[in-house]
Amino acid sequence: MTAHPRRWLAPLGAVFGAGAAARAALYRRGVLRQARLCGPVISVGNLSVGGSGKTPVVALLAERLRDLGHPVAILSRGYGGGFRGEALVVSEGSGALATAAVAGDEPVMLSRRLPGVVVAIGPRRDVVGRHVEARFGPRVHLLDDGFQHLRLFRDLDVVCLDPSDLEDRPLPAGRLREFRSALGRAHLLLVAGIAPDDRVLQALGRERSFAVSRRLDAARGRDGLERTLPSGVWLLSGIARPERFAADVRATGTSVAGQSAFPDHHVFHEAELRAVQAAARDAGAGALLTTEKDAERIGRLDGEPELLVVRLTAVIYDEARLLARVAAVAARRPA
Repeated sequence: MTAHPRRWLAPLGAVFGAGAAARAALYRRGVLRQARLCGPVISVGNLSVGGSGKTPVVALLAERLRDLGHPVAILSRGYGGGFRGEALVVSEGSGALATAAVAGDEPVMLSRRLPGVVVAIGPRRDVVGRHVEARFGPRVHLLDDGFQHLRLFRDLDVVCLDPSDLEDRPLPAGRLREFRSALGRAHLLLVAGIAPDDRVLQALGRERSFAVSRRLDAARGRDGLERTLPSGVWLLSGIARPERFAADVRATGTSVAGQSAFPDHHVFHEAELRAVQAAARDAGAGALLTTEKDAERIGRLDGEPELLVVRLTAVIYDEARLLARVAAVAARRPA
């Protein structure tokens, strides 16, 4: 997707970017001190606001590390949830203990998706991490959306990028949270939507850069059972970049009869959902299709067409090389 910076806001973007750079410099020089956890911290973040594909990457890394025998915790801010305390354990490793209204949609989704992985939220991830370690013991911490959360020291910084980020400007002129030069402090870069031999990877540095794509897994009904997608579906989402969801669905050969796209983290109401269902029926769609993340905010929806849920999974080219870097950091976990 091509970036379209608002050039007339460039001076404000420059001020915003300079402020972010100054803050990072204060942490780098030790003027602002970073907190440390007992276990290693692997941050997965982004340079722009929303829609960089970091959550599927967090899920993939948590799954791989868990399967390698590492105890894993995901530390999240809990964006979109109503929790206002210091730390809340959303999952002890056996399902969600809170709803999306309390903990936010992404932590609850990850809790359901990742048995054996602790998920916890709070505004200060250092506080959340210490709470997790006190309760569950030493583990590898995955910091969800952590690139700008500099208060907590990290052993590895993974940044998810869209190629358009490299042409964009800081807020409010563009979508960036920092200047592009902030990528200098990232250890690994995952670039979406490009071929493994794309020259972008060469420009960013082959040793630390990887191409990543997304895969749609099997659709399921709210009963958890797999469904065969009908020839035409109506898309329902409240995510940052709904056009990507539509492209993912079309790539499977499924026809998109229409799409109802709401703002990211939108809280759905019954009247809205019924109106979407009616539009889908009028268009002749055989099913409503939504994302795993959106399903946490939709709740139960009876009637026709049926609501189906699809999971987005990250596919990293040269995954073995990336996992070697991640596993080496995870191995530093204290006994």
